[in-house]
Amino acid sequence: MIQASRRQWIKFAVVLVLYLIFLLWLQSWLGLIVVPFIFDAYISKKIPWTWWKKSKNKTVVTVMGWVDAIVFALVAVYFVNLYFFQNYVIPSSSLEKSLLVGDYLFVSKMSYGARIPQTPLHVPLTQHTLPIFGCKSYLEWPEWDYKRVSGLGEVQLNDIVVFNFPAGDSVATGVPAEDLYRLSYQAGKGLSQPVDMSRLTLEQEREVYDYYYAAGRKYIDENPQIYGKIVSRPVDRRENYVKRCVGLPGQTLQIKDRIIYLDGKPNKEPDNVQYRYLVYTKGMLPDDLCHELGISVEDREIYYSEESAYNMPLTEKAKAALLARKDLVTAIHDVPDDDAGGLYPVNKNTGWTVDNYGPVWIPKKGATIDLTLDNLPVYERPIRVYEGNQLDVKDGRIYINGQETTKYTFRMDYYWMMGDNRHNSADSRFWGFVPEDHIVGKPIFVWLSLDKDRGWFDGKIRWNRLFKFVDSIK
Repeated sequence: MIQASRRQWIKFAVVLVLYLIFLLWLQSWLGLIVVPFIFDAYISKKIPWTWWKKSKNKTVVTVMGWVDAIVFALVAVYFVNLYFFQNYVIPSSSLEKSLLVGDYLFVSKMSYGARIPQTPLHVPLTQHTLPIFGCKSYLEWPEWDYKRVSGLGEVQLNDIVVFNFPAGDSVATGVPAEDLYRLSYQAGKGLSQPVDMSRLTLEQEREVYDYYYAAGRKYIDENPQIYGKIVSRPVDRRENYVKRCVGLPGQTLQIKDRIIYLDGKPNKEPDNVQYRYLVYTKGMLPDDLCHELGISVEDREIYYSEESAYNMPLTEKAKAALLARKDLVTAIHDVPDDDAGGLYPVNKNTGWTVDNYGPVWIPKKGATIDLTLDNLPVYERPIRVYEGNQLDVKDGRIYINGQETTKYTFRMDYYWMMGDNRHNSADSRFWGFVPEDHIVGKPIFVWLSLDKDRGWFDGKIRWNRLFKFVDSIK
């Protein structure tokens, strides 16, 4: 007969109710297999969970006490990171000057609804690689399908969003920051004779780009000393990126002279949006002025000593302040617009540039589009990679899963993400749409901010940014 005190039964009841509410939220009743273990831990006590406490060996008691505490902490961190919130640090300047390099963010996964993990067996606080050991930090089995629990809301226009890098499904470990697909096209193009795309039919153009990709990928595979090993990663193990959502599902986006238009209407630019300029000076800009204007050492890296000019990103405020310094600055000119080495889609000759891009329609769940050889390059990655279809083109005809078709209905919503540092951001202009199953969460506030250009006793901690709410950054 079970002998348990009233206090034990109360504890068990509280824990059980909380756990059942958690399962109800997840809509996953597989977790009911844990209930007997909860019952045993509080009531029946058949399993000797704390056997080590009765040991007469003090070393065993001490060591196992630490093991017990560490295991509990790891389990707690595992669930908190999966379903509630996680820490994220800004690694690059793509969102400056809205979010700065060295900003530590509190990211809410409840804002848009947490994802059920695709790879549930992984080491907490690691993304895809174990430190020191350099091996995978997760097991590829079991692998669960995409599912998202109810959240507090949906992604809104101009939200700053953390998401998994869509083009990170295959990675060359020797150059992990590079987009392997873009890299393959560029390598193949470099190995081939120049082709005048304007003289080709759409079918011929596609054949040329298919050749570029195949030749480039073959070259990358054959040169592991340069590119490293090619690895594949499931959605939730891909690198985390943070950008601003500037286009929602179903909207048509176009960039004209740097301004983003949605369905023909201009979208508000962020207050601290940055563009690159050629800043002609009477010598080097002083450090104290640059620090005052928020111009980092990284911003000043491109300096042409012969012309006494910087190629640097500036906000409108910083640009105006520099123009006012006639003793230091002689002129500021726009940087010429270009395609920045190949924009999305990489396998189509669009003529688009970073400042004049599109129009492109953003896929919406349940919406059907007419597929043609002209728009297929824009949508084939969502169709083939993100939604898992077999897609082929034969004799100018499009086949999906073996069936000839001229239409496709999308199964997910997609988003268009861009950095506020518009000329220094690898974003949707380079790798395309962000599928809904890649959305991680919403940054809530900056809980710590460290300036990499400053020392600990020279303003390294940006006190004015501590506990700054991200929603207040427009």
